Amino acid sequence: MLTKLEKRLKIKKRVRGKVMGTSECPRLSVYRSNKQIYAQIIDDIAGNTLAAATSLKIEDKLPKKEIAAKVGELIAGKALEAGIEKVSFDRNGYLYHGRVKELANAARKAGLKF
Repeated sequence: MLTKLEKRLKIKKRVRGKVMGTSECPRLSVYRSNKQIYAQIIDDIAGNTLAAATSLKIEDKLPKKEIAAKVGELIAGKALEAGIEKVSFDRNGYLYHGRVKELANAARKAGLKF
């Protein structure tokens, strides 16, 4: 019987086999902890993080979904400043639901293309 973490890592490994970030279309990776949410735009070929956003700097007392949406807007803004318009989305083994979905939708609304 696999634990919850082992299941997520198994899914993460399967997803990462299919999703690859290049300089033309970098990877938008999402990490979600119990309290915070983090997003990075990564060029896997060069091994560089091109942009990053986190909920640590957001000091508003909001529900977690709304904070995730703000992080999505932040990462999209930083990506567009860096000249990145198109990314491939890496949900990192999490279900595309809840905070992960809110972050992705907010990034799309702010101008990123998946």
